[in-house]
Amino acid sequence: MRILVTGTQGQVVSSLLERAAGLPGIEVTAAGRPELDLRDRASVIRRIAAARPDVVVSAAAYTEVDRAEDEPEEAYRINVTGAGHVAEAAAKVGASVIYLSSDYVFSGDHSGPYKEESDTRPLTLYGLTKLEGERATANANPSHIILRTSWVYSPFGRNFVKTMLRLAAERRTISVVSDQWGNPTSALDIADGILQIASQIRGDLAGVYHLAGAGEINWSGFARHIFSVSREHGGPFAEVTDTSSADYPAKARRPLNSRLECGKIERAFGVRARDWRASTQTVVQRLLVADRTSRVA
Repeated sequence: MRILVTGTQGQVVSSLLERAAGLPGIEVTAAGRPELDLRDRASVIRRIAAARPDVVVSAAAYTEVDRAEDEPEEAYRINVTGAGHVAEAAAKVGASVIYLSSDYVFSGDHSGPYKEESDTRPLTLYGLTKLEGERATANANPSHIILRTSWVYSPFGRNFVKTMLRLAAERRTISVVSDQWGNPTSALDIADGILQIASQIRGDLAGVYHLAGAGEINWSGFARHIFSVSREHGGPFAEVTDTSSADYPAKARRPLNSRLECGKIERAFGVRARDWRASTQTVVQRLLVADRTSRVA
């Protein structure tokens, strides 16, 4: 099975390449700019046609949530029009497409976890572009899987876990918001899920699915767990003080509730992400080992 993933730097891209390495019968290739530019339809069609993949993972995206409020045209060009280009190009070679979406398609005012059929009402321009990207993908390729996830972290790129460990090395106390709730999700678990789904895609399974870490927590609780694991393994830690979203105003409002119900994807594909605590421990330990190794080198 040949899988092409768009982008070369992202957390999910890096995780997919790592997880697929050495797996028999699976070849994962990453493609990004300039050879595959989401803003250039011809380049997308040309690169995917050359690869002739069985599955395309549409992972590349405009992800600067606050900046998107000031750059709506660029965000739309990449997250909506570009997503449509990828799905179209995949369809032209008979490939299925897996599009990575976000909890930001929801407003966050629901009392419980969001299901796939829950009303979507994005608060931000970024969230709106991800929702429109879902629709563009579905319209361009009937063999599609839309994967919504939340609070993604990993040993790669920029993410909350890496930020907390960096700040803990610089200060003793860190203020973290406590009124936003969600499912921390390891990109390594997302990659495992994608590989499992890719081998099972059928026309009757096309649609929207949620894939997020098992269990829920708020950001301050997430930070405390990160520091607990880090301290246990000799890494940096800090005291966490709770604060509210109102104390950290941002250009783009974050949903207060990003919890996702993930039963549908387990029933359809047998995919269930690990408990967020266990996955966080894995990532924190890897980051600590990598940091020590770099210091010795």
